[in-house]
Amino acid sequence: MNDTLQDVTETPSGALDASAVRAFHDRLDGDVAVDTDDLLAEIRACEELKNALTARQARVAVAVHEDQLARDVPRGISKADTAREVGAKVAVARRCAPHLGSRLLGLAHAVTEEMPHTRDALAAGVISEWDATALCRETACLSREDRAAVDAAVADQLGTVSHRQLESSARGHAYRLDPEAVAARRARAESERRVTLRPAPDCMTRLTAFLPVKDGVACFAALSAYANAHATPEHPRGQVMADALVERVTGRAAADDPDVEVNLMMSLDSLTGDAPAYVPDYGPIPADLAREWVGDPEQKIKVRRLFTFPGSGDLVGMESRARCYTGLLAKFIKLRDQTCRTPFCSAPIRHIDHITPYAEGGPTTERNGQGLCERCNYGREHPDHEVTGDATETTTVIGGLVATSHPPSQPGMPPPTRSHVERTLIDVTWTYYTVPPDDDQPD
Repeated sequence: MNDTLQDVTETPSGALDASAVRAFHDRLDGDVAVDTDDLLAEIRACEELKNALTARQARVAVAVHEDQLARDVPRGISKADTAREVGAKVAVARRCAPHLGSRLLGLAHAVTEEMPHTRDALAAGVISEWDATALCRETACLSREDRAAVDAAVADQLGTVSHRQLESSARGHAYRLDPEAVAARRARAESERRVTLRPAPDCMTRLTAFLPVKDGVACFAALSAYANAHATPEHPRGQVMADALVERVTGRAAADDPDVEVNLMMSLDSLTGDAPAYVPDYGPIPADLAREWVGDPEQKIKVRRLFTFPGSGDLVGMESRARCYTGLLAKFIKLRDQTCRTPFCSAPIRHIDHITPYAEGGPTTERNGQGLCERCNYGREHPDHEVTGDATETTTVIGGLVATSHPPSQPGMPPPTRSHVERTLIDVTWTYYTVPPDDDQPD
């Protein structure tokens, strides 16, 4: 498994073909190692190989399209009809629906022809086809040149951040490059708002609402606030939120907490220029939309503005002598980290905990705090799971594998890079709070 795909499957002529790939496939049903580190290394190698194969599929799909064009153009067949036919062929080859085959063909062209950094990362196996799809989707409204610029801007994040962070970063760069195209795309999307229902296993359903960001975030915030106040061990948050949604939509119960608050993090440039703002639990939004929210005196949803300063690398200091993170300090860290800080995890933050444990002398400070989901916070208690660092960058060592994590860039700041990690944090002015200097912090 340590050999590359080319090493073990190339034909005598040096080229890959279907029989060579299948021959390699037949060799996968062998014995596995017994050492844990070797097993984890093989899992990593398999994942990288799987991703690299999708890059190969993309190249092959483009070659199929080019071959079909060469035969169809002399026959007077339109390029649109050719693309539809090739999409159908790709769908059959990948055992998926025809409309998905056409989307995969479009993805193949975008990755192989317009996004070289994404193509190389996919071929190296460090990102997945799903990551590449998100990058292409977030840049679909841009020109070829601007799409390439976004591809270059996120190059240092490929394979080093979670899917959600990568997607959010690409969205922010796309807006900076062409605000008008993104605004037009947003207007079209808002006109397509809808509610859909799909079946789910075990006699369940998936009720999905496609809403403008402020409305969606507000709905989720209202249900979350209700669940936080009413959840019990017998009825956890998810159940309470689902029950509250049904009761309020059907009219069986009225909302008893109508004051909904949406946090809006924005730099001063968002008020006067095109710098994107940021909504926790969602991601970057265009500056014109942020100004629309701020300037609407009749909106029923309370928007809390948190201003950031472009170019600053210092974070407002908040400390507590308490053992636990509570009150404003906990809220601050949650806004800073946005999602779980474990590498590649994008789960919502449920716990605020110490990077260096309190029992080992770690202080309850902003620099030593991180937001984690429940699973990751409990998982790091295992003696084989080591986390070091501070708020700027943490390093996780598990099973001989090493990965780093840092907070996503805030409004007014460029995304973090390997050579510039110290500038990933931003100075935030809290215009609504006076922060207590000790552990007497309000919840």
